[in-house]
Amino acid sequence: MNAIRVLVVDDAAVVRRQVSQLLGSAPGLEVVATAANGRIALAKVEQFQPDVVLLDLEMPELDGLETLKLLRQRAPELPVVMFSALTERAGMLTLEALALGARDYVTKPTSAGGMNVTVESVRDELVRKLRAFDVRPPSPTMAPFPATRALQPRPRVPARVEAIVIGASTGGPGALVRVVSALPADLPVPVLIVQHMPPLFTRLLAERLQGVSPLSVREAVTGASVQPGAVWVAPGDFHLAVYRDAGGVRLLTHQGPTENACRPAVDLLFRSAAEVYGAGVLAVVLTGMGQDGLRGCRKVSEAGGQVVVQDQASCVIGSMPGAVEQAGLADAVVPLDALALELVRRVDPRGRRT
Repeated sequence: MNAIRVLVVDDAAVVRRQVSQLLGSAPGLEVVATAANGRIALAKVEQFQPDVVLLDLEMPELDGLETLKLLRQRAPELPVVMFSALTERAGMLTLEALALGARDYVTKPTSAGGMNVTVESVRDELVRKLRAFDVRPPSPTMAPFPATRALQPRPRVPARVEAIVIGASTGGPGALVRVVSALPADLPVPVLIVQHMPPLFTRLLAERLQGVSPLSVREAVTGASVQPGAVWVAPGDFHLAVYRDAGGVRLLTHQGPTENACRPAVDLLFRSAAEVYGAGVLAVVLTGMGQDGLRGCRKVSEAGGQVVVQDQASCVIGSMPGAVEQAGLADAVVPLDALALELVRRVDPRGRRT
């Protein structure tokens, strides 16, 4: 199998050198070129035809966002992974880059130990995410969306939906914007979301979703009452769960052990929702790498709830929804553009199934 050809774009020479050494030593990856700014990067994309671009955000002459816009025009199917600092400004720019078509991102943690510590801390994530582009499905911007596909019906009458729980990872921020923005203002159930992101980024994601949605969207906090029409996003590095007390259903955030190497974890939220809402859970698995959500969907299914997954053609990475579908746990496989309508149809504001 041919190595994945990577173009590394960063204005810091030490970053270019050490990241190139790191990636060059990883099996299946090859750094074919580096660039100190966006203008050089555009020329080297033409010259070296990389399979993926690792792109810094803040650079002289032509920054990451402007470079990304031009890449989307010239090479719309070329995967771009943003390489950004873990700051509020960088977080906002990263979310903007994801909205513009970047496929994923890796953060550059600051460290008193210098660049060696930084490289060490991001190595596993960086290599794993770049390797994922070796098995990519057709670009969702280029491939036609198939119709919603209902799978073999289960021998039961679905219960009234009481809550929607959503899990997402790679490609999730863009998918969530499209789904949440299309949900109606009178949605009669709460929506709980786990998106694999670090602290700060999840708050910025909640703010972005609030800006495009008629619903109330906030980052989750322990003790908050779960109300219809509210959307809650799990905070980075905290699991999100629900529990029931005399006052109704409430949120719980905590830093328990990671699950599937994730915190927040989709499995934990789905399992918690199945315990509290039983057959009233509608679980949704969007684009993402890995299998987080698979065991949680099994718990939802065992409780009598419903499971809907995004179809492979519209995913950035289809591993998470694909694992659920392959396990026979999905009630429907739905293109991204049709997901919000499918969720509303299953909820049905009048309390009846359609």
